[in-house]
Amino acid sequence: MTPLKSPPDGYPTLSPYLCVAGAADAVEFLQKVFGASERNRISGPDGTIGHVELEIGDSVVMLSDEFPQMGVVGPKSLGGSPVTIGVYVDDVDATFARAIAAGATALGEVEDQFYGDRVGRFVDPFGHRWTAATHIEDVTPEEIQRRAAAFMG
Repeated sequence: MTPLKSPPDGYPTLSPYLCVAGAADAVEFLQKVFGASERNRISGPDGTIGHVELEIGDSVVMLSDEFPQMGVVGPKSLGGSPVTIGVYVDDVDATFARAIAAGATALGEVEDQFYGDRVGRFVDPFGHRWTAATHIEDVTPEEIQRRAAAFMG
């Protein structure tokens, strides 16, 4: 028997799996902000989402509703999240504006960073932290170190 390929075709090696209160609304948010497309969904009899897979660029984000009885809860139930999800986009300014318009909370302004990216950070309406970035400059590791030292004073 030939061993199965892991990951299977169409899946990256690493995919975030998010849990939220209101997964259907989170799907809509990710579609509006990042142009996510839904690959498949497993719905519960009560309309909850047990599992949904979304494509964002060449990545897959999976998410579900909360199921506290199984220990599956989102960041709002935990009082926030220490995790930030990073995503590269073609136009960070437009993406950031869509996120804020769709109910996200800005964590500062969109700014050029010393390491060659233009970055905007926000918390989505479900409590997940995001860093959206557009690459604007190729910077050597040595130059990043020099700029980082200057940035940190």
